[in-house]
Amino acid sequence: MAAHRRFTLATDIQVYFCDPHHPWQRGSNENTNGLLRQYFPKGISLADVSLAKLDAVARQLNERPRKTLGYETPAERYRQTVASID
Repeated sequence: MAAHRRFTLATDIQVYFCDPHHPWQRGSNENTNGLLRQYFPKGISLADVSLAKLDAVARQLNERPRKTLGYETPAERYRQTVASID
């Protein structure tokens, strides 16, 4: 996020930085880390994981319903958001 100021100026969206050592301030991030650990145990080097495997995991996670999205998937919410822009 080195260019966060440029991003904010270009999009008029504020960037929020959590305080160090306060994981409760970034719940979705911590939840996603937990989901990723199901596929990639702690200590595994992602350098040894193929791009195809990474893409497959991303697809599975993006097609998994989330309580925070009213049990829609991130992919569904993304499509709705993009469709509403047109």
